[in-house]
Amino acid sequence: QVQLVESGGGLVQTGDSLRLSCAASGRASTIGYMAWFRQAPGKEREFVAGVTWSSSTTYYADYADSAKGRFTISKDNGKNTVYLQMNSLEPEDTAVYSCAARRGSPSRIGYTYDYWGQGTQVTVSS
Repeated sequence: QVQLVESGGGLVQTGDSLRLSCAASGRASTIGYMAWFRQAPGKEREFVAGVTWSSSTTYYADYADSAKGRFTISKDNGKNTVYLQMNSLEPEDTAVYSCAARRGSPSRIGYTYDYWGQGTQVTVSS
């Protein structure tokens, strides 16, 4: 089992930045890929960004079009933590952001993930 705990959400204004963190515990060595998803009120959950987890695996990062150029996903294997740096935030970025982990290869599909955090609220005011 793997446990994921997010932190770093909050209320910011348009143009501000936030950094989300997701700490993994338990059998983190079984993780192959980690990602951030978000879900806004009344909308479906969507993929934001993902990164290969193991340091022995070829590094690969993937971004949704809405995140490219503004968001950066990174990881610290020593701390078992993945980050999402979000810059130039817009009201449309308001959502609950959740990190997720899967044992397999990169995926943008939420139901293929094995573990989920509880989510952290990000609210961007105009």
